[in-house]
Amino acid sequence: MTHVREMTEADVDAVSAIRVGGWRHAYAGIVPASYLAAMSVEEDALRRRALLRRPDRPGTDLVAVGADGTVTGWACVGSYRGGPPGPDAGELYALYVRPDLMGTGIGRTLLATAESRAADQGHGTLLLWVLADNTRARHFYETAGYTADGAVQHDDYGPTELPELRYHRPLHPAPAAPATGAVNPGNG
Repeated sequence: MTHVREMTEADVDAVSAIRVGGWRHAYAGIVPASYLAAMSVEEDALRRRALLRRPDRPGTDLVAVGADGTVTGWACVGSYRGGPPGPDAGELYALYVRPDLMGTGIGRTLLATAESRAADQGHGTLLLWVLADNTRARHFYETAGYTADGAVQHDDYGPTELPELRYHRPLHPAPAAPATGAVNPGNG
């Protein structure tokens, strides 16, 4: 059984290992191999510790923890960092699961908790960016109700520029309007 909680400094090494391992697994054949090989768990952990210690850090870091207490996944959610679509937009900055545990429901659990946190923070929509060629992640988010909204940005990965697609999902769907002539059975 997996539960999700806020990340602590004691989780940083495990989160960095999951993040770097996740990049190498998910982006093999998409991001240049030299870029992936140059990634370092130790350097990532240094950056992550510095971010975690900032009182004004931009997001909420969450970890998925297995029954044995092992960190199995990580997500980060906060306010949208781009221009429009509006002040109530949140952003899923990252979501990674240990590659050997992908497909076990940990990602869905992390995503649901991140969505709940974003809603609690007052966000009505959650946005995220996915590499265009990362078909597995795109399918994961599409299955969870996210749709590509047509926005594209390009990021540099060493000498290679790759397109990312923006996805969005409303967090608080508008209540359905009653059909014309419908009778409310509670008013009878």
